[in-house]
Amino acid sequence: MSHDTEFLDGLLPSARISRTRADRTEHSIDWGTDEADAVLPDAVVWPERTEEVASVLSAANEHGVPVTPYAAGTSLEGNAVPVEEGISMDLSRMDDVHDIRPDDRQVDVGPGILGDEVNEAVEKHGLFLPALPSSGAISTIGGMIANDASGMKTVKYGEVGDWVLELEAVLPSGEVITAGSKAIKTSAGYNLKELLIGSEGTLAVVTRVTLQLAGRPEQVWGGRATFPTVADAGAAIADAVRSGVDVAKIELIDELSVDIANEHLDTDLSDSPMVFLEFHANHGIEQEVEFCRTVFEGHDVEAFTVTESDAEMAALWAARRELADALEPYRDDLSLMTPGDVTVPISKYPDILAYVEEQAEEHDLLVSCFGHAGDGNLHYNILVDDSDPERLDAAATVSKQIVHRAIELGGTATGEHGVGLGKQEYLEPEHGTAALGVMRGIKRSFDPNGILNPGKVLPDPED
Repeated sequence: MSHDTEFLDGLLPSARISRTRADRTEHSIDWGTDEADAVLPDAVVWPERTEEVASVLSAANEHGVPVTPYAAGTSLEGNAVPVEEGISMDLSRMDDVHDIRPDDRQVDVGPGILGDEVNEAVEKHGLFLPALPSSGAISTIGGMIANDASGMKTVKYGEVGDWVLELEAVLPSGEVITAGSKAIKTSAGYNLKELLIGSEGTLAVVTRVTLQLAGRPEQVWGGRATFPTVADAGAAIADAVRSGVDVAKIELIDELSVDIANEHLDTDLSDSPMVFLEFHANHGIEQEVEFCRTVFEGHDVEAFTVTESDAEMAALWAARRELADALEPYRDDLSLMTPGDVTVPISKYPDILAYVEEQAEEHDLLVSCFGHAGDGNLHYNILVDDSDPERLDAAATVSKQIVHRAIELGGTATGEHGVGLGKQEYLEPEHGTAALGVMRGIKRSFDPNGILNPGKVLPDPED
């Protein structure tokens, strides 16, 4: 249903309030949402200060009008789609670097700043934010915090949320709170910071972030290893992590993904499953590389090459970084379903790979697998003829079975894409009925009128 948003007039300059169809359409979907499932908000607003966010939320709460936070729109599970219309709150103009404190290795930024822009701002101090996802050039810090994002370097550096020290956030009522501390640790009170991280804009709107930074490593080497089978590659990765190899990136791509990369990215990768590697150190990197090589040799590695050349590493990683963009055009007769995003304990990584392979063969489907293997994260991508209802049903069944298998293995339905609209059915199997009830209670406590990003994360109680 549409909502009367006249109360917005006067809260922000008129140029930062829009009801045009073009602006509403732009904010009606995210990357993972088909145009057929788009929902147009009644209005789009662009606040530039915390006080403006607070005034809009307070007024919207008073009028019972939903507000959906939005930034770059790069989410994949409908996280930013305004399913109950209302207001799309675009935070992309809150992109300032407020303060850099090199002595503390900290930076304060707005939620609308892009990840790579943070690193550009602190680079002159020899610092960087190491946990950025692969989409750091096009996704915002606020969106990363909302989805508890992570990326290729998670195996060494953790998730983006692990580098968040303090958050300023606005509650649906318009009240402004501070969660966390600029101290590197605190045990004072409930950990509201961790509660807001990963809440997908359903509890509060983040307006300022204090990030911990790391010193740039003096030594960076990258390489590739190829294996006879994806099972060998998965076992090698699990063994390397279990053995304590200090690797910054350890990424898997299966044979189908190699073929896709070669066909559409003008690469000449060998026709085998492979592991992409990167090592970071300030000294002694050679020993760590040899340690990894020794572990991989126990799993029939066919080739293991490394380089310290920046140009060669850039070319090396281009295929992995751009692989997702090559999936859709791979076959004219097939379409790409929403990418899967499960994570399992590292010891179970070979098991989930084997299960995906079994399901693909059983249902005669093309399933490309790649991902941040070092932390147990697997992106599976099902290519299917979307004009054939039976094939679509088979693909949907396989996708669900993979998620349930990941949960059975002690893993999660989503490692980094979030729940949004697409993963709600898996919350109860993963967490249990009682825990889901606690989550609903938290939502009611933060947002008793249910105006903030309604319809996301938590399934309806009757579902």
